[in-house]
Amino acid sequence: MGRSRGVAWLVCGRRTKWAVLLLWVALLAVAVPLAGKLTGAQKNDNSTWLPGSAESTQVMNRQRQVQPTDTADAIVVYERVSGHLTEADYSKVAADARDFAKISGVLGDQVAGPFPGREETAQALAVRVPIEVGSAGWNAIAEVADQVRTIAQTDADGLTVHITGPGGVAADSAKAFEGIDGVLLYATLAVVVVILLLTYRSPGLWLLPVLTAGTALASAQAVIYLLARHSGLTVNGQSAGILTVLVFGAGTDYALLLIARYREELRRHSDRHEAMALALHRAGPAIIASAATVAIGMLCLVIAKMNATNGLGPVAAIGIAVGLLAMITLLPALLVIFGRWLFWPVRPRFGSAEPTATGVWARTGRGIARRPRMVWVVTTLVLGGFALGITGLKADGLSIADQFTSEPDSVVGAKVLARHQFPAGAGQPVVVVGKEQAATELRQVVLNTPGITDVSQPKPAGGYVYLEATLTDPPDSAAAEQTVDRVREAVHQVPGADAKAGGQTAIILDAKRASTDDRNRIIPLVLLVVLLVLILLLRAIVAPLLLIATVVLSFATALGISALVFNHVFKFGGGDPSLPLFVFVFLVALGIDYNIFLMTRVREESARHGTRRGALIGLSATGGVITSAGLVLAGTFAALATLPVVAFAQIGFAVALGVLLDTIVVRSVLVTALNLDLGRWIWWPSRLTAVADTAEPAPEREEAPALAS
Repeated sequence: MGRSRGVAWLVCGRRTKWAVLLLWVALLAVAVPLAGKLTGAQKNDNSTWLPGSAESTQVMNRQRQVQPTDTADAIVVYERVSGHLTEADYSKVAADARDFAKISGVLGDQVAGPFPGREETAQALAVRVPIEVGSAGWNAIAEVADQVRTIAQTDADGLTVHITGPGGVAADSAKAFEGIDGVLLYATLAVVVVILLLTYRSPGLWLLPVLTAGTALASAQAVIYLLARHSGLTVNGQSAGILTVLVFGAGTDYALLLIARYREELRRHSDRHEAMALALHRAGPAIIASAATVAIGMLCLVIAKMNATNGLGPVAAIGIAVGLLAMITLLPALLVIFGRWLFWPVRPRFGSAEPTATGVWARTGRGIARRPRMVWVVTTLVLGGFALGITGLKADGLSIADQFTSEPDSVVGAKVLARHQFPAGAGQPVVVVGKEQAATELRQVVLNTPGITDVSQPKPAGGYVYLEATLTDPPDSAAAEQTVDRVREAVHQVPGADAKAGGQTAIILDAKRASTDDRNRIIPLVLLVVLLVLILLLRAIVAPLLLIATVVLSFATALGISALVFNHVFKFGGGDPSLPLFVFVFLVALGIDYNIFLMTRVREESARHGTRRGALIGLSATGGVITSAGLVLAGTFAALATLPVVAFAQIGFAVALGVLLDTIVVRSVLVTALNLDLGRWIWWPSRLTAVADTAEPAPEREEAPALAS
């Protein structure tokens, strides 16, 4: 019987299992060196994050005719806390400005200042530093910032020095992301190992899913590196970090489902090879359908305007695809190689009873079956109440002071700038680039724009001129963004100027608008894709529509609760504009796994027992698996909170919370109650509507999950 399972038998046969293992070892030997090069292939400059069509991106491209690389201004703030600045202090600031200009990479003619602070107790310099030098990317800023800080702090004689502005924030961000791959990997590993130990209660079984996920991660990183080097795939620190979480989280989910079914079959078959072939044959379609849905959902991100978002789509899809391949080939081979003893001390003996037939999920199902309509109505109302918290979500951008969970030097420096009332826009100008023949008129219209206090003299290069306009408002404020819009409107009306306005404030503004547009286009597309997959998989219409509704409710509830926590517990100052989109895509694309795990089993049992009884059997058979998988995925996303960056902490918290809600409440309680209430009509218009159903509880002898409840 086992040999009739075709491909399933190939990966776990008595001889072929060794061939599968050797093939993966050979692939790993090639992949590991390539995976190690992925960090060097990352692109973290502004133009690889922003929309290619954004006006601020076009300005950066034109700026390269004046300066060869993207830049950011680091604002160096000198403060004498004990009193007024001395003549020696003024001399030191002037000398430092000359020394800063000599640092390799710094544009020497663009060290601006000094700018005076209130009451002569502080001064500031603006040092233009490169964003990209060779392949160093954002790390180049951190290196230059360290040199600037060393010079500024030498012979300071009581002066306090801080580095802020876009360059200072970038330097602190580079340090925050330093070792991101290692931090996330170790945090994710720790979470997965602990949860697998608690799930299997075995000292050895956890090792195989972890080794398989690690192999998948290295292989995926190698593939992504090759595509980044030779096919133009954009990879940055964000997508590389999320890749680690996705491969371990989703990959371990697939391992849990496969091992659960394998453990069931080991109790029914004396030959472990035959048991694995049958487990793959039965669980494989659900696993493949889940992974395909996640990958397709992630690929929907390629239509995003934000380069950082559309680049994440292929990276995540590759990670899911490679993770799937490893979990349905390498993991089965390893499991049959090691044999039943791997489950010690609770080995599944041939002929033994399924231990979860009377477990917590079987009892939960019988409890729901008593009054299913009341259960789903009350559950929906409670979740909907929490979802109202989404109205308080602040996802309209983060100021400099709000970007980190701690208070790095750039944040302290920003507060010093504000305290001493430096010119609000000093060091973070609005940049205007236009045709050289319109230079005089451009400068005049920008200078006449409300919200602009000063404009530099035009700098010609390649037929264009480059101007910098100083804002009267803080560059990360709503007022400054409105000024950018006014500047753009003014320069666009200058005849023959072909002028564009950019700069740091414009970058923030364009990113906000692109993120909002991406959210409005991608969310409906992902919902449509998931709905079509569910219709094809379940061969019904009613069930997929209900499942999509529960997905949206789960997302809204997670974001509503997260908004309350962000505002009143963590007291975050805001949120990244891309937060709703990322949370939605991860929750829906990954949460569909649990829909598929549950509903494919319910459908299988409904064909034999009717829908109501099949729903109870399906819940008892998958409840433990889904709960364990949810804990793993939630734990891996929670690992993002180990990074001292608010945007990552928010994504990690919201997705982890949403996954837990999805697995424990929505999938196991709400969906089961709907199945029991609607009965066979949930499969309309398929032939299953003709199969009579019953509300009787599942008998104790029915199939149940391999994991103990």
